[in-house]
Amino acid sequence: MRKWIVIAILLPAAGLALYFSTARGSIPSLVNPFLAKSAAPRPAAIPVPVSALPVQRRDVPIYLTGLGTVQAYNSVLVKSRVDGQIVKINFSEGKDVRAGDVIVEIDPRPYEAALGQAAANKLKDEAQRDNARLDLDRLTRLVATNAVSKQQADTARALLAQLEATVASDQAAIDMARTQLDYARIHSPIDGRAGTRMIDIGNMIRAADTTGIVIINQIDPIFVNFALPADTLPPVRARAKESTVPVIAQDGNLADLATGVLTVIDNQVNAATGTVTYKATFPNGDEALWPGQFVNVRVELDIRRDVLAVPVRAVQQGPDGPFVFVVRPNRTIEKRPIKAGMLSKATAIVDAGLQAGEMVVTDGQYRIQNGTLVEVLATPAEAPG
Repeated sequence: MRKWIVIAILLPAAGLALYFSTARGSIPSLVNPFLAKSAAPRPAAIPVPVSALPVQRRDVPIYLTGLGTVQAYNSVLVKSRVDGQIVKINFSEGKDVRAGDVIVEIDPRPYEAALGQAAANKLKDEAQRDNARLDLDRLTRLVATNAVSKQQADTARALLAQLEATVASDQAAIDMARTQLDYARIHSPIDGRAGTRMIDIGNMIRAADTTGIVIINQIDPIFVNFALPADTLPPVRARAKESTVPVIAQDGNLADLATGVLTVIDNQVNAATGTVTYKATFPNGDEALWPGQFVNVRVELDIRRDVLAVPVRAVQQGPDGPFVFVVRPNRTIEKRPIKAGMLSKATAIVDAGLQAGEMVVTDGQYRIQNGTLVEVLATPAEAPG
């Protein structure tokens, strides 16, 4: 009985020993694959393509920008000052005319007849005046001999004065008739470009007409009118007192069209819009500007000398202020806060946080962060959007 009890105890013990020895032998086979996997080297990180430019120290102009309208330097609506039928048109639409050129002729015959009549009246009155002068001379001699009364001489003297005034009036009538005849030939008052004509040959035209004949615009030089907020008035006036204020006109793609100077600052602030109207004058020999055209205007307010400058697209805004991504020499990224100065559409002035020559990312910022490995593309055009 005691023998079977010992056997019953030893058999389970032997089974447990066998089990644990087997389990210990299998643990390495289960754990080793994970250990082998963790011990394998990690694959190399793929660099992110970006565009980057060096920080430069240079002179940066400070601009005020606005929207302007091109205006002719002089604009004249040519109208007739007399009534009559148009018999000749001497200008071509869309072509240049010179001051003094006869551009329209009105039938002159009625005005020639009026001039002839005024001249004839003057001749008649001059004959009466000359006769009255002779009478006065005779009466003056007779008064000296008491052959006639002094009253008769005074009457002759008054008649002569009246006839001299009549002759002067006739001369004024001649001048008026000659002026009316001159008005029958309409001259261009300025050098400029003729527009489309508003009336054709053979039509009757009257001085009271409001439509006119043609509009002539002087386009060289030319004006650009633009408005800026009222708070720009003090710095603009301060710059204008020191020197001329350059103004650049640009098209819708911000390509420069012409460069001129500020010539007019309006004498009041527009209370409805809170803006001040300015006017700049541009040479326009190449006709890059056209009356009525909308342009972008850049007013050079100041030039910051020898400052650190980066492309404005390199400056990012975060919760703690502006920052840039700097490319370290090992091609990793450093997110660095900066103190930004004046910003324009293309350039940002950096007052603190960067050194000249450091590379800053200008395109591809959305794919990188602090510590990212990057590859700087050869040209900015190759950067991702």
